[in-house]
Parts: sequence; structure tokens; C-alpha cells
Amino acid sequence: MVRISLLFPAMLAIAAPAFAKDSLGIFEYWGAFRDPAAPRCYAIALPVGRRGEAFAAVGTWPRQRMRGQVHFRLSRTRAEGAPVTLNVGERRFTLVAGQGDAWAQDPRADAAIIAAMRSASSMSVQTRGANGRGFADTYRLRGAATAIDAAALGCARLR
Repeated sequence: MVRISLLFPAMLAIAAPAFAKDSLGIFEYWGAFRDPAAPRCYAIALPVGRRGEAFAAVGTWPRQRMRGQVHFRLSRTRAEGAPVTLNVGERRFTLVAGQGDAWAQDPRADAAIIAAMRSASSMSVQTRGANGRGFADTYRLRGAATAIDAAALGCARLR
């Protein structure tokens, strides 16, 4: 219970910058939120050790007919041209990345990543930073499946 009470304010700070969001629940290390103004719903988590503004999210955007889009905000600026790799359990995925964000290559990769997340205990995003040194952001996955499902259900009627 202490873990949830410490995580909840941090998640709200990430999830509610400019306008109100509806909390759909906090599930272990993951939270689920709905933003009816956008409309969008998402499951979100902070990395182990909470570095910078980093987070992992799985979003649903009903108007764009997008479900289960995986997104990572990196804890550091990525070196130009450096590959970004996601390790989920024993699965490895190459991500598409900007300077500070990374995504799955396509909807099929999103689905494969989410399937892997459902059966793994942790995942890590690895790349080389602008300073030339490698770094990794690690996430616990306990509660991820429930938060992803809650976010999908939260947007089921939004259009």
C-alpha cells in the first residue's frame, strides 16, 4: 500500500499538466487515466529510480482509431543515430526514436510488445545518450496488463 500511495502523486503530476484527467485506477506500478478532452486513455508507469521525466505509456486514441500505441519518454537525450532497443522478458524490439522519445515501429510491433509485457516481470529501454554513454530505463510490469485493459475500457465509448 505504501508503494501505491507514493506512486500515485507522481503519476498524477505526469498525467495532469494542463487540464484535468480522470483516474481509472492505480495497479501496482502502473496507473490508468482518461483525458476526455483529447479524447485519449492511457496506462503509464515511471521507471525504477524515477529518472528525469521518463515514462512508459500505452495509449488509446478513439478518434484516430488507434489502440495500444506504445510510447517511451527517455530519461536522457539520445545520441543522434543511436539505436533504441526494448527488452521485454526474453523478447527484444527495435524502436523508432526521436531525441527523447521512442515508439514501436508499427501497430503489429505495438501488439507484440503489449503481449510480451503481459507475461514478463520487467522491461528496459536501452540506447546511447548524447554524452556517448549507454543508458537504460527499467520498468516493473506488475499491474501493467490491468492498467492497459482499464485504459482501453476507459475509452471504449469515447469518440
